[in-house]
Amino acid sequence: MKYRKLRVIISGGGTGGHIFPAISIADKLRELNPDTEILFVGAEGKMEMEKVPAAGYRIEGLPMLGLQRQLNWHNIVNDVKVPFKLLQSLHRAGKIIDEFRPDVAVGVGGYASAPLLRKATRKGIPSLIQEQNGFAGLTNKLLARKVQSICVAYDGMERFFPADRIVFSGNPIRKEFHPYGEKEKAESLDFYGFTPGKKHIFIVGGSLGSNTLNASMKLWIEAGCPGGEDVEILWQCGRYYKKGIDAFMEGRDLPGIKYTDFIARMDLAYAMADVVISRSGASSISEICAVQRAAVFVPSPNVAEDHQTHNAMALVRKNAALMVRDADARKELMPTALALAADPERIASIEACVAPLARLDASQTIADEIYRIAR
Repeated sequence: MKYRKLRVIISGGGTGGHIFPAISIADKLRELNPDTEILFVGAEGKMEMEKVPAAGYRIEGLPMLGLQRQLNWHNIVNDVKVPFKLLQSLHRAGKIIDEFRPDVAVGVGGYASAPLLRKATRKGIPSLIQEQNGFAGLTNKLLARKVQSICVAYDGMERFFPADRIVFSGNPIRKEFHPYGEKEKAESLDFYGFTPGKKHIFIVGGSLGSNTLNASMKLWIEAGCPGGEDVEILWQCGRYYKKGIDAFMEGRDLPGIKYTDFIARMDLAYAMADVVISRSGASSISEICAVQRAAVFVPSPNVAEDHQTHNAMALVRKNAALMVRDADARKELMPTALALAADPERIASIEACVAPLARLDASQTIADEIYRIAR
């Protein structure tokens, strides 16, 4: 296929699970034709307004707000504003489209995706949505019959979308995520200051952190780290919880546990790990499949339609991961992860089952679909 110059709008964001796949798609489009012009559209005040420019792309913001489900005064005030912000966002999205004149519009989910894709489809612009999760979000379900292509990462998505528009692409991930060998593992152990020959667990709670994962670790430490004699742990506690973990760890002599709020070299963290403990957002699952690591997933209960449980179960049903419910994690998570770390045969079995689920060519598949539908 000849990759001509395109003008592409990519809309959505709100979380890293939407933003980083979007950036991966943009990077691939630029790789295929460096003259391609890309404009991101996000929600004002959300993390995409910082992350996208840092990746070298221009972004416009919409004044979108999302409905809040928990009942309190602040959320009631927020929800009253939502329809007015939606109307403003639709108007602004229309102006952005008229000024940029895209050949294709791409929606990756998140607040900004709905008004931008709605306006684009009404204006006859070929459009594509990328659904990262195994349970479709409301925005994408509403847009599905208006777009030309729907790129998905899980089987069975015809439950939510027209089957003739579905393309199984997988989720785009960064290039540095791939299966690692002994050389990368040795480099990673040296980088993080860990001991060769021991078992290594990587706990990743996301940029803000996970209270459940952190609480599970703290309870295990308070109990004297039972079963952890030959295990070293890299613990990403998240920015939101860092001060509290600092206070908790003060005065504790635990050289085998290294904690940090942020992981700059995720590739080396994965390369180091025999076992990964993680939430089960779509991007995390796609990365773990790509690096072919044995994982224990703890789905977050604080997401729409419980989609993290659906994501995790897609692997659990194929013997490609373990899962511990959030409500059970404080008691069961660390014993489950330690038992897995001590069982190399089970680790090897899980890695063998997760390997076929990796889609390292997801960005290319989506880019080809963008070119297919482009006007």
